[in-house]
Amino acid sequence: MATKDAIAVHGVRLTSPTKVLYPEQGITKQDLAEYYLAVADHMLPHVARRPITLVRCPTGNQKKCFYQRHAGSGVPAQLSQIPIEGFGDEQGFLYIKDVNGLIALVQMGVLEIHPWNALVDRTDRPDRIIFDLDPGEGLGFADVVAAAHDVRAALKARGLSSFVKTTGGKGLHVVAPVVRRYDWGDVKAFARATAEAMAAKEPKRFLTRISKAERRGRIFVDYLRNDATATAVAPYSTRARAGAPVATPLNWSEVKPSLDPSAFTVKTVPARLKRLRADPWAEIGDLKQKLPALAA
Repeated sequence: MATKDAIAVHGVRLTSPTKVLYPEQGITKQDLAEYYLAVADHMLPHVARRPITLVRCPTGNQKKCFYQRHAGSGVPAQLSQIPIEGFGDEQGFLYIKDVNGLIALVQMGVLEIHPWNALVDRTDRPDRIIFDLDPGEGLGFADVVAAAHDVRAALKARGLSSFVKTTGGKGLHVVAPVVRRYDWGDVKAFARATAEAMAAKEPKRFLTRISKAERRGRIFVDYLRNDATATAVAPYSTRARAGAPVATPLNWSEVKPSLDPSAFTVKTVPARLKRLRADPWAEIGDLKQKLPALAA
């Protein structure tokens, strides 16, 4: 501990450790760093060596936050960057390699981490497909749960296993891993076709248009997360929202009408991981799945 205004967490200097980031829960900057230490082994396989977009809130949640995906000035040494051709950006995109990178993000005031669905060694070859289920006005979380099972069934019918997580908000993400042989257009086309088939089959329940005016009483099956740079919140990332919610991987057996997404927070998720017999997403990196329509 260099001074009372700075401490070392896993070898990373953390200034103003007592600064309160989530006033409702009294969660400080040091608390957040310790949270990421606790979940790092589970989180890093989904975040490390992927380009990331950050939501920085230097003065805490619900304050003036901003997005960042390039290095700029004042970025800690524990972060890395990579130039990616084709996006009109001369600056490199940020990424982290290890737990020290996670702690460095806390030092930067990051409250949300949004990774690409691709690794830095092949940013043109996504390895995951994401469906973001966003309920319209008038729907409850039980409706989102039912929709997640419908997406799972649609993917299973096409030979794909999938995984599910809360978003730290009112929706759920259903994620299917794929082998890194397809480009972004292939993956997005498959996601769009799957979502549109669901909307065509049950138009009173689902839609694929982003218009909020049309969304009342229906669930927006968002396939647009499957573009390069169109990121989704990382597993185990906090959100810059009241309650210190965390986007949390689940077992499919937990996805039932009584599921309460607000139960997964900075304070509860580390204890949950200790209770679980196995990581709900332990196998996501091992599955070598092909896109059905494009399989050789």
